[in-house]
Amino acid sequence: MAKYICDVCGWIYDEAEGYPEGNIAPGTTWEAVPADFVCPLCFVGKDQFSLVEE
Repeated sequence: MAKYICDVCGWIYDEAEGYPEGNIAPGTTWEAVPADFVCPLCFVGKDQFSLVEE
């Protein structure tokens, strides 16, 4: 499972945790997150996220 970080504000989407508050179940891959997803903190789209290299 990977993590993706918002390039604007630094919020992290963790595939293992999902985003239950946004109805995205744990284990949901970034590719499976809806195309209209926006960052819950700064409201930018998926195109403003980058893979976290661990």
